[in-house]
Amino acid sequence: MYRFLLSRQWVILTLVALVLIPVMIELGFWQFHRHERRVAQNALIADNLAARPVPVEQLTSPGHTVPRADYWRHVTATGTFDTAHEVVVRRRTSSDDRVGVHVLSPLVLKDGRVVMVNRGWIEAAGDQRSYPDVPPAPKGEVTVTGRLMADETTGASGIKDLKGLPDRQVMLINSKQQAALQGRTVLGGYLEQTGPEPAGDTPELIPDPDHDSIGAHMAYAVQWWLFSAGVPVGWFVLARREKRDREAAAGAADAPEGTEGTPAPAGATA
Repeated sequence: MYRFLLSRQWVILTLVALVLIPVMIELGFWQFHRHERRVAQNALIADNLAARPVPVEQLTSPGHTVPRADYWRHVTATGTFDTAHEVVVRRRTSSDDRVGVHVLSPLVLKDGRVVMVNRGWIEAAGDQRSYPDVPPAPKGEVTVTGRLMADETTGASGIKDLKGLPDRQVMLINSKQQAALQGRTVLGGYLEQTGPEPAGDTPELIPDPDHDSIGAHMAYAVQWWLFSAGVPVGWFVLARREKRDREAAAGAADAPEGTEGTPAPAGATA
């Protein structure tokens, strides 16, 4: 009855179906785990943004790698901006997706160590080799509040660290790179400034990271699992249709010769 399933065509179709089912299930779990990571990250961001600010020295030190648990923690740093070693970070977008640069300024602490402060976004110069018109940093001693961030790397950010850039222009915000450029001791990571507000609202402070949306990963996971359930159903429907078509063809072949499609004689009764 179902011996046609042993045909080459049906063996291949069955093998493809058997491969698709676990692949689709795995893709569903992949999207589900991405959903879980997004939910966990949103919770981490919300908790760290709501935490009481602490002095930056409590969470980082020279050469320190900021752990994920401390990302976005509000910290404070008191010192004096060193605008002579200020740089701009190329190819950064504003909150409304305009391409420009971030202003990265060293803040010299009372003990002589430095913490790098991302003061925010400004427009780039008219050509890529010119240094833009950077709004001046506050003079004298200032207390900066900001979100603690980990050093940027090409592997983590996907941003290529280009060589041969114009003076005082960089691609990545990296404390080790800045320590080498300045010849000073720099704390690991950097601050995204949230206060005080800059004069004239420029540079534009970087807004809080999104921690409300969760994306469509869960919907994608459900879709993949529905697809995996649909594969055996589709296989069964095709097999039943093939069986029915074969039975109909066999029935037509077994009918007496000349009877199929022959009209009944005139006046004949059932």
